[in-house]
Amino acid sequence: MSIYPKNKKSSTNNRNKNSDWRLFLLLLPYGRRSGKLLAWSILLLIPVGIANSTQPLLIGQAISLIREEPSVYEFLTNRSLMESLYIIQGLFLITIIVKLSLTGYQGFIVQKLGQNITSEIRKDLFTHVTSLAVNFFEKTPIGKLITRLINDVESLGDVFATGAVSIFADIFSMLLIIGFMISIQWQLAGLLISVLIPVSCIIIYFQKQYRKANYRSRDELSKLNSQLQENIVGIDVVQLFRRENFNSELFKNTNKKYIHEVDVSISYESAVSATLEWVGLIAIAGVLWIGSVLLLEDNLTFGILSAFVLYAQKLFVPLQNFAEKFTTIQSGLTAIERVHNILEEPIEIKDVVNPRFSILDNQFGYIDEIITDLENQTFTQPPELGEIKFENVWFAYKENDYVIKDLNFTIHPGEKVALVGPTGAGKSSIIRLLSRLYEPTQGRILIDGIDIREIPQSELRCYMAVILQEAFLFAGDVKSNISLGDSYSFEEIQQAAAKTNIDDFISQLPQGYNTELRSRGTNISSGQKQLLAFARAAIRNPQILVLDEATSSLDVSTEALVQKALNQLLTRRTAIIIAHRLSTIRNVDRIFVLKRGELIEQGNHEQLILAKGFYSTLHNLQMLGI
Repeated sequence: MSIYPKNKKSSTNNRNKNSDWRLFLLLLPYGRRSGKLLAWSILLLIPVGIANSTQPLLIGQAISLIREEPSVYEFLTNRSLMESLYIIQGLFLITIIVKLSLTGYQGFIVQKLGQNITSEIRKDLFTHVTSLAVNFFEKTPIGKLITRLINDVESLGDVFATGAVSIFADIFSMLLIIGFMISIQWQLAGLLISVLIPVSCIIIYFQKQYRKANYRSRDELSKLNSQLQENIVGIDVVQLFRRENFNSELFKNTNKKYIHEVDVSISYESAVSATLEWVGLIAIAGVLWIGSVLLLEDNLTFGILSAFVLYAQKLFVPLQNFAEKFTTIQSGLTAIERVHNILEEPIEIKDVVNPRFSILDNQFGYIDEIITDLENQTFTQPPELGEIKFENVWFAYKENDYVIKDLNFTIHPGEKVALVGPTGAGKSSIIRLLSRLYEPTQGRILIDGIDIREIPQSELRCYMAVILQEAFLFAGDVKSNISLGDSYSFEEIQQAAAKTNIDDFISQLPQGYNTELRSRGTNISSGQKQLLAFARAAIRNPQILVLDEATSSLDVSTEALVQKALNQLLTRRTAIIIAHRLSTIRNVDRIFVLKRGELIEQGNHEQLILAKGFYSTLHNLQMLGI
């Protein structure tokens, strides 16, 4: 489950509202999932920071010892020069060992933490995206989603791996250095602190400008990915209609916009690095100038001045580290923002928390009744299942643009019904509503007397199988494309193939059921892909079967083979058949004639022909070949 709130806002408002710290806080729930790694990575900052901050102080003490200055610590004054220097050297060596060993270990922990967080976010994002309604995918380019799931998540992981913890380390180190400086010489400490304030303001300004440019560049990258994906998927049309040059020009223009936004991002990144470099040099020069004055006035020792020069360098090292990680951090923050926007997309079609009804429970209840009757030797006929009822159903893809208008009908258990009508009449929309890919704008749909909104989606789609005009196959072997990840045995897969008369076709493949199919099944014919779709339906033994132009891609001989299998598959099942060829639906029980989302006629083939209405006109036109 996502940890993000589901209130939908525009991306523009989000960019204005999301501060860097707020975006970092969005990662904390994921950091808590790897709590031990996060705790260790933060705890190791303390010894590393202390070791780093004491080194200039030790160097300053060594110089003061050699020059016999009064700023030497008391525990060193009663010892010989060599003994004191040995102690300082030993302490300095300890700080080096602590820093090198723990920094390496901490780096490993932080990288591992970043990978864990990346994995968790990618998993949550994938789960959330696959739970969104179909209309989200219809309005969102596939390339954009791929960019979010891969590029943005990878950048987001880099924020935690190289940015978030290191920022805390740098801040902790700066605070320690400032504390040491104030305790030694507050005037020089005040000078360096006063320099930090305007530098921080400049960095914040450049950071905001970089974020805006980086967000725009990622939007352009999404467009590039979308165009690339669109051209690859539609390569047949691109080549058949000679659109190569035209599409190449479109891609070139989008690429130019992307490069321009990247160049703007780079300019702000370079500005940050240059600013920090100059300010660091100015700060050291200021320390030397004021320190020299204090030294000449005997208000400062040479050892303390040396320590301050080193502290001035170390004080700006965290800022320089920030400049080096500037691109990674800002790209990651942009990625967090973009991923957050996807995770904010509401899941429009949800299951009720405690469903009152269950189709499968009803089925099991009927089975229990049959068993009871058998035990009591009363052979009653089991109730029939598969009733579909539309009650005052209205539906619009866009507000007030209704494609289904006040639809009322009942399909009885085991009845075979065909939906016919011109393009745009609402046939496919009925199937989408019945499958609950969309929710009705008004009215309700019932299956066996149960409102489908009260049925878990997984259960509803087990109860009903839909065979589309074009079967989609996944990369994998034949048997996995029939089972689709469900735990069917190999014998059950073979039986489903035999029922749909495709076992002969499968046996002719190079490795039979183990033959590897490419993504979308490009290494077999369209008809063969459709045959596998029938086997998918058969193995699930659905009570309701929907055929959406399911035989249109089959040749005459294959269609005859499948029709024989269909007759067996449709036995004692409710069926809805969408067909443009009216000759294929002569034998159905009823035909629903749709026009502009309304049910205008219904009856069997002979009744509708005799009525001489819209169906009769369509039939006559097809018979004439018009």
